[in-house]
Amino acid sequence: MISLGAVAGISIIALGLVLTPGPNMIYLVSRSITQGRRAGLISLAGVAAGFFVYLLAATAGIATIFVLVPALYTVIKLAGAAYLLWLAWQTIRPGGTSVFAPEPLPPDRPRKLFTMGMVTNLLNPKIAILYVSLLPQFVDPALGSVALQSLLLGLTQIAIALTVNAMIVLTAGSLAAVLGKRPIWLRVQRYVMGSVLAGIAIKIATDRSKPLAVPA
Repeated sequence: MISLGAVAGISIIALGLVLTPGPNMIYLVSRSITQGRRAGLISLAGVAAGFFVYLLAATAGIATIFVLVPALYTVIKLAGAAYLLWLAWQTIRPGGTSVFAPEPLPPDRPRKLFTMGMVTNLLNPKIAILYVSLLPQFVDPALGSVALQSLLLGLTQIAIALTVNAMIVLTAGSLAAVLGKRPIWLRVQRYVMGSVLAGIAIKIATDRSKPLAVPA
């Protein structure tokens, strides 16, 4: 079993992460606006698959590899920070656009939408750090099976992330239309998003904490 405190803790972290602009939000909003809600939901299914890949890895204790090979963890962390900085620059650079005013994208088939959603999530540094460093902190070996606890906590995070992302997909078009009539709000949203992405990137790059292994 898992404690209520652990469920509450991982829920707060999951909610904070999903509400923070990042690769998943950018991709889902772009697809929903340019190709419709159905495309957005198919892309979200791919994002869900990415979550389950991370969850299976955490449950199997593969995160321990990062403890045994700290250099690998550092490389992944810095690569993720660099990716977020690039996204931040693309957002705030002269001529950049808001996530709710994306450039037209060519329609993609369902298989590609699903695949791109999964790949975007797998390359999302926020999610990697969640499963490698944060999830193990809520696992208590004294409460029983570590693998089962990891599974239940991961499912809690996935449920919250998918619920919020589904709401974003379903309302992206309407929100974009509202913001489109108020250009100043699009600019504000763009700079706020760019600042948040840059802040996350700097925090990730300067974080000196080490990955925590899930006890066997």
